[in-house]
Amino acid sequence: MNKPEDQVILVDSNDTEIGVGGKMQVHREGQLHRAFSVFLFNSRNELLLHQRAKEKYHSAGLWTNTCCSHPRPGEAIEDAAKRRLAEEMGINAELTKLFHFTYRAELEDGLTEHEFDHVFIGRFDGIPIPDPAEVADWKYLDIPAIERELETDPHCYTSWFRICFGEAVSRAGFKP
Repeated sequence: MNKPEDQVILVDSNDTEIGVGGKMQVHREGQLHRAFSVFLFNSRNELLLHQRAKEKYHSAGLWTNTCCSHPRPGEAIEDAAKRRLAEEMGINAELTKLFHFTYRAELEDGLTEHEFDHVFIGRFDGIPIPDPAEVADWKYLDIPAIERELETDPHCYTSWFRICFGEAVSRAGFKP
């Protein structure tokens, strides 16, 4: 049997929990599951991005938002976002939920991301202390620079980031 951290929460299109499943199996079968994405901006309104570790089971080496993961069964989505932000990036920050969206993306190695993704925003002006098993690199970038990179090199970013970046920036009160 899988450990709790290896389980993800299966949901319907309304984010109602319908069960749990092993993380790898859920991604092989493309089942809809609960996830979250955290966007931390500094006082200059630059977004803290991270590059996924080269050993990640999918989207390895791609740039993405500050933190992204899945809650454990029985864990509130806000608590999971704060827990993983601390575990992945060494950051404790207040978070506010902005919106949610559902997406499906075919990934490498026959895996599929099919997520009901809750998007959170927060402020952070410090230097992260990332877990090297999760994060290969990090950087702060301003919104225009990210927009340019998404236009010229979209393949360098995760599928979910490309989908939700514009709405996250807009709902955070920044001009896209």
